[in-house]
Amino acid sequence: MLSVERSQERLARRAIALVLAGGRGSRLRQLTDRRAKPAVFFGGKFRIIDFAMSNCLNSGIRRIGVLTQYKAHSLLRHLQMGWSFLRPEMNEFLDLLPAQQRLDEGTWYRGTADAVFQNFDIFRAAHPDYFVVLAGDHVYKMDYSNMLAQHVASRAECTVACVEVPIAQATEFGVMTVDASHRITAFEEKPQRPTPMIGKPDRVLASMGIYVFSANFLYAELERDSAEPGSEHDFGKDIIPNLVARGVAAAHPFEESCVKTTPDAEAYWRDVGTIDAYWAANLDLVMPVPSLDIYDPNWPIWTYQQQLPPAKFVFDDDDRRGMAVDSMVSGGCIISGAHIARTLLFSSVRVNSHARTREAVVLPEVDIGRHARLNGVVVDRGVRIPEGLVVGEDPEADERRFYVSEGGTVLVTADMIAAL
Repeated sequence: MLSVERSQERLARRAIALVLAGGRGSRLRQLTDRRAKPAVFFGGKFRIIDFAMSNCLNSGIRRIGVLTQYKAHSLLRHLQMGWSFLRPEMNEFLDLLPAQQRLDEGTWYRGTADAVFQNFDIFRAAHPDYFVVLAGDHVYKMDYSNMLAQHVASRAECTVACVEVPIAQATEFGVMTVDASHRITAFEEKPQRPTPMIGKPDRVLASMGIYVFSANFLYAELERDSAEPGSEHDFGKDIIPNLVARGVAAAHPFEESCVKTTPDAEAYWRDVGTIDAYWAANLDLVMPVPSLDIYDPNWPIWTYQQQLPPAKFVFDDDDRRGMAVDSMVSGGCIISGAHIARTLLFSSVRVNSHARTREAVVLPEVDIGRHARLNGVVVDRGVRIPEGLVVGEDPEADERRFYVSEGGTVLVTADMIAAL
């Protein structure tokens, strides 16, 4: 008799993962002016999409389609450089599927469900038994093979991954109600008056944007939805509510599939869709014991990484000491007589003499001038911080020059610096 692990491995080999990576993520403001949200940098060396992609590999799913639309160049380039090792001759592949008017010359992807529908001829040729449909813009570690196994065992037509979130955040998610057998009995997309969980009045059960379908069922459903004149052709707005109303959708608790280093660790899942959430999730990684363990060798996060020299810290004078405290410093960085505290530096950042940073998230190839001070900031890629510039200490001055979030995080971009 097959072991549970071996059985789940076989299920994973019979599935195709579809990573929906076409959204802009407008709440990230200028960070997504030139790149799609899944391509935004995260955690010192990764892109956001690397987490969903790595989950696929670590779960045993090695047939992956990535569907893109909005400003996809940097995302496609990253995937081509970092994820081209899958071998078609071993029944593995990575298909990059930008919107290309496959139905007719006037129709781009009209929604997430339509993006999948327009590529059905490609997917059918691979003969999958199951589809795992994923959002490419969340940060988490999850074993999708557990969810696949539940889907098969329950004989549900559709299985939706769910996670508990505070009721105050319910307007950002699809919210569901489930019965004792995990059947979804109600589903509301971004409700203004959400239904709390039974026994937990301050929590709701939110959809994670992760779905498992039997292949033939999904083919039929998307063909039906494509012909609906009033549909927005979206999984969250149209497909899932329709299946819930028909009683054929089941819920899969994230707690049963999330990957933890220790049993008592947090079931970590983040939609880093606002500047405040993005800043906080990155800075959490500099904590002594972060909520997200990116050091786990049993569940590695794969990415494309340039070949860079090690980080370097120089000068040890009393008034000019290159040092970092409670920080993460990536390859290619030079801390030249500067002091950084509770800061995450991406690759090839230079911090010059007498500069100071605190609670800063600094993206690649930034140069921070001498005597500059940065506090509570996100600095976009390639910015040159002028000598002596102070950010994060005078809210009124910051609002005149930069973008300041509701939580007080300051976003600094090259265009904002050029306008000074």
